[in-house]
Amino acid sequence: MTIDIEKLSPRQIVAELDKYIIGQDSAKRAVAVALRNRLRRKLLPAEIRDDFIPKNILMIGPTGVGKTEIARRLTKISGAPFIKVEATKFTEVGYVGRDVESMIRDLMANAVSIIKLESNALVEEEAKKRTEERLLDLLLPGTGKTPAGNETEQNAAANEERLARESFRKKLANGDFEDKKVDLQSHQTPNFSNIEIFGATGGMDEMDMNNMANQIGSIFGNRKKRSVTIKKARDIIMTEERDKLIDDESVKETAKERVERMGIIFIDEIDKIASRSGGGKGSGPDVSREGVQRDILPIVEGSLVNTKYGVVDTSHILFIAAGAFNMSKPSDLIPELQGRFPIKVELEEMTAEIFEKILSEPKNALIKQYCELMKTEGVELTFTPDGIKAMAKYAAELNSMQENIGARRLHNIIETVLEELSFEASERSGEKITIDAPFVEKRLEKSHEALDLKKYIL
Repeated sequence: MTIDIEKLSPRQIVAELDKYIIGQDSAKRAVAVALRNRLRRKLLPAEIRDDFIPKNILMIGPTGVGKTEIARRLTKISGAPFIKVEATKFTEVGYVGRDVESMIRDLMANAVSIIKLESNALVEEEAKKRTEERLLDLLLPGTGKTPAGNETEQNAAANEERLARESFRKKLANGDFEDKKVDLQSHQTPNFSNIEIFGATGGMDEMDMNNMANQIGSIFGNRKKRSVTIKKARDIIMTEERDKLIDDESVKETAKERVERMGIIFIDEIDKIASRSGGGKGSGPDVSREGVQRDILPIVEGSLVNTKYGVVDTSHILFIAAGAFNMSKPSDLIPELQGRFPIKVELEEMTAEIFEKILSEPKNALIKQYCELMKTEGVELTFTPDGIKAMAKYAAELNSMQENIGARRLHNIIETVLEELSFEASERSGEKITIDAPFVEKRLEKSHEALDLKKYIL
């Protein structure tokens, strides 16, 4: 749920993040201050406001320690447009791959979706009224016209029509016509905004050949007549009426303003485009990696990017970059890019003790999710402290013996523990089952033994 971020101090923002993320206090404090600084910037005198740029953040830590989750939860708190991109998806301009400006176009598309949802809520009641009238027109075709005859006959016919319409209105509200079929003529408004403008920075990722025909068709609108149920017609008409009530230009302007003022881009795997430590620079893959960094640099520094919704200034978008930096280190990034991420935070590795807390404490803790999931089958689960401890211990051990995937290992552990129960749950309705240490160990010992055997296989 979006909270009024302007009323939250950095300490309160951290408290909100604590509901979902265990530990990583340094990273939480850094993003909380970055978010609060956006409010502070709005309150600065106009003559210095544009000079205050966001303090971008570089998160350093292995996979599964909460880097992405911190950024994602931050956006849920603030309601800011947010996208996650992987640095490895980008290539230098002129080579195969996505150009870096696509991240801004994707962010704008995300913002437009957010604003449209908000706008839908504002016009919902009026759209419902209009939809109801159109459904009644479908159920009572030919009504609404001036009847033939003298004035007395016209009044009588109009009154009879009104009574019939009100009767049908009540039945419609009661759901009596949900399965009745009607012929629906869609009235889509011609949509010129769907067509992309290709320029030097446009990029073909805006529109591919597969959807070109659909986009061109949407310019002129689709006016197909088809037979649908009232239930289906209601959904189609509601969408159309909402679109009619929402000003597209206003949506674009609001989205653009929100992107420029509040947008957050999370660049993951940034370490993969850094030159490898000790590997020598200036040739081979390092040249390509440095090229991607130099392509990203203008976006992070602040530049104007063409999108189908207008030109976006990236100067005040907050960038949060993250990477494990196993094979490289932050200093292997080009100096200019390093300078654009002045706040560097190292995230802690996951331990068995932290796993215990992750399993049970957050608002969306895994064991809470699975308890609710099994409840849908009438099965009541209870996880004991020693059962949780056993799962946390196995997760930590597997991370040390295999690839360390952090807290993501817990998903694998709990699925293995509950695999048999999940399969049989629909047949065990009404049962109460306790997940304690013996229960966990019995179900995990086979997978643990199989892992030990791998040591002897060449």
